Amino acid sequence: MLRYLKSSSTDNFFLLAGPCVIEGEEMALDIAEFVCDITSKLNIPYVFKGSYRKANRSRIDSFTGIGDEKALKILKKVHDTFNIPVVTDIHTAEEARMAAEYVDVLQIPAFLCRQTDLLVAAARTGRMVNIKKGQFLSPEAMEHAVRKVRDAGNNQVAVTERGTTFGYQDLIVDYRGIPVMQRQDVPVILDVTHSLQQPNQTSGVTGGRPDLIETIARAGISVGADGLFIETHRNPAVAKSDGANMLKLELLPKLLEHLTAIRMTINQF
Repeated sequence: MLRYLKSSSTDNFFLLAGPCVIEGEEMALDIAEFVCDITSKLNIPYVFKGSYRKANRSRIDSFTGIGDEKALKILKKVHDTFNIPVVTDIHTAEEARMAAEYVDVLQIPAFLCRQTDLLVAAARTGRMVNIKKGQFLSPEAMEHAVRKVRDAGNNQVAVTERGTTFGYQDLIVDYRGIPVMQRQDVPVILDVTHSLQQPNQTSGVTGGRPDLIETIARAGISVGADGLFIETHRNPAVAKSDGANMLKLELLPKLLEHLTAIRMTINQF
């Protein structure tokens, strides 16, 4: 899997992108086809992202998914239809083996990045493990999460920066953390859209600043992030999860063109 992510002959960044949660087969295939088309043109290695279930929601009445097996089968269909890897979140050690039967990359949510049993279970599936850095952790502290995966016999591991808690209702990205975590000899991904969340709103619905997506992404590419994570939807206003900070799908091509131009310029130095 790591070889695939580094397969671009032009040394471009790689991309994890898709909806926050699988809402249905048609929407997943539609987004995957759209993103495959633009990433193929720009020579960007692409991994389709979609959560089969959302376990971390502010309110008990928030949408969590269409059913585990149904959503996982849709992820597998995306993989088979477009011949691309797929990534999804897992939340417990018991879920690791189940999800690994359908996806190529297991993602550890930020709030769970210190859960030893979860990290070890994910590692032992043999799938690549992408660990999101907790909003409450320093970049240096992620060394221990990476070591847990490696000590369990799996060297296919990446780390994702997704912002650090700033007050009660905001996040901030410390770009110094990207080279710090790269010293652990892992690809470092910048989660652009989750870094722009505004959590803990009194309404119980997370807010966001999608107007700053390109700003955050440009800065991440400029400091050398290996990959980007972007949640996207045809119509974020009606998305069933995280619509407040997602990128409208039609805006993705121009954004990726700008970011590729930045990466190619940086590569000349």
